[in-house]
Amino acid sequence: MFGFRKVVDRGRGVVEPTTRLIRPGLTGFKQFLMRGNIVDLAVAVVIGTAFTAVVKALVDNLLTPLIAAIGGKPDFAGLRFTIHHSVFRYGLFLNALVTFMIVAATVYFFVVLPIAKANDLRRRGHPQPEAEPAISDEARLLTEIRDLLAGAAPRPPSQGTEAGAVLAAE
Repeated sequence: MFGFRKVVDRGRGVVEPTTRLIRPGLTGFKQFLMRGNIVDLAVAVVIGTAFTAVVKALVDNLLTPLIAAIGGKPDFAGLRFTIHHSVFRYGLFLNALVTFMIVAATVYFFVVLPIAKANDLRRRGHPQPEAEPAISDEARLLTEIRDLLAGAAPRPPSQGTEAGAVLAAE
């Protein structure tokens, strides 16, 4: 029985270091997946895909026929030309370009612009803090010298006293 225990213990010595290397890696990977940012990103991709499908249907079924009715061509997908038996379907590109422009305009006018306006309105209620006036190195040095000569604790330079005012008063 003693020999079997020795073989088992030797086997554990080989398995445990790799387990110690893999387990923290899997824990970190699990934490990465469960972070809020990656879940939000996954939701955004799914919603973006659905939004793209809706806009594509809008473009393909309503806007492209409307533009084609005005321009006289029933469908852009049929536009093409051939050079040496190679077919160039530029109509499909035009459909994709129109879809992209409408998606970009929709996102800008219905998402970006309202959020920017809301941020501006929110910032209007809270005034921006004024920055302290910048003090030159010479003025800061003179202030430190004044405070050392006066034996006082250093004061912030924004109190409005000149460098020699304390010494002249004494």
